[in-house]
Amino acid sequence: MTIGEIKKILADTPIMQLKEAMEPFLMDERSGVQKVLAQYKRKLEAYEKECQRIFQMGVYEREQKDAQYICGIDEVGRGPLCGPVVAAAVVLPKNCQILYVNDSKQLSATRREQLYEEIMEKAVSVGIGMSSPETIDRINILQATYEAMRQAVSRLSVKPDVLLNDAVLIPEVPIRQKKIIKGDEKSISIASASIIAKVTRDRMMEEYDKLYPGYGFASNKGYGSRAHIEALKSLGPCPIHRKTFIKNFME
Repeated sequence: MTIGEIKKILADTPIMQLKEAMEPFLMDERSGVQKVLAQYKRKLEAYEKECQRIFQMGVYEREQKDAQYICGIDEVGRGPLCGPVVAAAVVLPKNCQILYVNDSKQLSATRREQLYEEIMEKAVSVGIGMSSPETIDRINILQATYEAMRQAVSRLSVKPDVLLNDAVLIPEVPIRQKKIIKGDEKSISIASASIIAKVTRDRMMEEYDKLYPGYGFASNKGYGSRAHIEALKSLGPCPIHRKTFIKNFME
């Protein structure tokens, strides 16, 4: 068998079956074959390492032995100068493994988009809530964040037995809650919620960029970049700016 044929066999083999597919070629002493095997061995090792990481991210979910529906909650958009704060509530099936799920801030935009689709496909239920700039100005960002989280939970198609939250306890929610510091790095449910919230808000800000050009919303997503602040000073605020967040820039 030629080296090219071996390459094709391994390239066409699903990663889960790669170890078995490599075995017939282990005794082939050709340097080209050994080079190909080394390449796929590294690929397999990276896959196995990722599987272990994702298994570890299910530790908080596995602790909830009596819970049928475990809901991860996270938000995005507390810091920007404009746009809504968005929260997501995600209920995954028991022992669900979605490779490469992580805190949304640690993922590329392309990876987030891919994971968004996979999470939406595999989740038992997803709820999304948001608070507008007007609400943020009226009740402050923390209370507006809680309101978005309550909305997200209320929009689930199933009632969770427990909420796994990233670093907060949500007032006025009659469901058992567990606060996990840096939960978006430690819990697959919370990390999935962070991805859903991030992609949802980013898509909104890209649409706002078309409505209110000049501020760079498609790239800065409403955060206070230098270009955004300069545009704010020259153009003035637009309808989605948070008045309580921009007052120092407008004086």
